[in-house]
Amino acid sequence: MPNKLFTATLFSLLFCCFVTAQDKNKKKELPEGLIIDSIITVKKPYNPLSPAKAAFYSAVLPGLGQAYNKSYWKIPIVYGGLATGIYFYSTNNKEYNRYRDAYKSRLAGLTTDEFYFDTEGNQLSTPRVTTDGLERGQDFYRKNKEISLLVTIGIYALNIIDANVDAHLMQYNVDENLSLAPHFRINEIDATSNLGLTLNFKF
Repeated sequence: MPNKLFTATLFSLLFCCFVTAQDKNKKKELPEGLIIDSIITVKKPYNPLSPAKAAFYSAVLPGLGQAYNKSYWKIPIVYGGLATGIYFYSTNNKEYNRYRDAYKSRLAGLTTDEFYFDTEGNQLSTPRVTTDGLERGQDFYRKNKEISLLVTIGIYALNIIDANVDAHLMQYNVDENLSLAPHFRINEIDATSNLGLTLNFKF
């Protein structure tokens, strides 16, 4: 009886080893319905010089930095703002020169400035704008001219800043594998609550 038990046990062990060896030799085959996802997303490398290039291009030629960032819809806005500022500067400068020339003529004792004539070219006994009015006109148009110049320079500077910031944001990491979320946890020692932010990376 013990011999039979020993023989049966030995036979069972040999059979198990044989079956295991056969399984190892078999090639593992994938099920027919299994689809392997072989799509690999290749991210563009971060270019630290891109914002500087965009700002430099916009400084050389307004709107060129926006074209570098492929934000073509911003180019008409840039040129529209600059054209408006230049238009108002030119208009106020022209009016300022008119009032200044007439004022200089009055100081010289002349009555031949344009405000001594009506719209048809007839000379008037009293000017349409007094000398005090000419002084106020010069101050008004000089102030508007300076404001127009500052606005134009400001739009030019904003054009450069926009190109630089836009180039930064175009390379900003908005991957779903990077997330920032608040967390709430109870301290088991003193039973107090802890609040904070958790930065998660998924690989």
